[in-house]
Amino acid sequence: MSKKPIIIDTDPGIDDAAALAIALFSEELDVRLITTVNGNVSLEKVTYNTLRLLKLFEKNISVAKGAERPLIEDPIDASNVHGETGMDGYEFEEPDNSLLLEEHAVTAMYKEIINSDKKITLLPIGPLTNIALLFRLYPEVKENIEEIVLMGGSSGRGNSSVMAEFNIHADPEAAKIVFSSGLPIVMAGLDVGLKALIYPEDSEQLKDMNKTGHMIYHLFKKYRGGSFNTGLKMYDSCAVAYLLKPELFETIDTYVDVELNGAMTKGATIVDFKGYLNKESNVRVCVDINAEEFKKWFIDSIQKCN
Repeated sequence: MSKKPIIIDTDPGIDDAAALAIALFSEELDVRLITTVNGNVSLEKVTYNTLRLLKLFEKNISVAKGAERPLIEDPIDASNVHGETGMDGYEFEEPDNSLLLEEHAVTAMYKEIINSDKKITLLPIGPLTNIALLFRLYPEVKENIEEIVLMGGSSGRGNSSVMAEFNIHADPEAAKIVFSSGLPIVMAGLDVGLKALIYPEDSEQLKDMNKTGHMIYHLFKKYRGGSFNTGLKMYDSCAVAYLLKPELFETIDTYVDVELNGAMTKGATIVDFKGYLNKESNVRVCVDINAEEFKKWFIDSIQKCN
């Protein structure tokens, strides 16, 4: 079976670390490039974190540093959830900086996509700034993109504001560009992330499983995406799970847009399940997940890591 070529755009982040581990050790995915974006913490920190993870995983994947701020808005972060460094709780070795490309993430993505003999899938699990810039600067890449499977958005309430999920709220203008790109998009947002829980007994399994499990266990002890005792939310791993095991999800194809003008709703994803807007579907929205099967898949996937 040929591997699916993907580019991961990320902002590690504790749940990003778990998602990256699963993707990088999957036998079904060919991770061509990892790009970083300002999000959970600053661009410098998320890039450093990505390189530290690659050192731990013993993977030689090129990394390109992307946008250090949103297109228009002032930056926000989620250090209250992930800790000051973005990956508090584990002592990593110093990374191999030779994996860091000199060129900007958008240039690196352009080259990888345009020169690929197979269509590339984009897996953005942070704010969508880099992807929006890619489409604005190099719209021709769309012809060689298979689909976008992203972690972000919500069909209901938010986790960064009353109505907005963090990744979309962090750069709503970028999200609007991506959702209106005309490409096939899968949105794995809060609807499934809030149900994709890892409980204390699951974390205990990870602790002595392998090097990666040991690292994730210690990060989870510091993670505030939920509670270590009552269940930690694996938002980003849901996007990877959709790529590898889509049967875990219930989905609805519908029209999605991003609110930019609401004083209290900016960054909200408007998910038009009932067709009020009379627009054609542009997004496959994950609305539910088999939580028990997801948990088994997550633990099995970490077991395959180093």
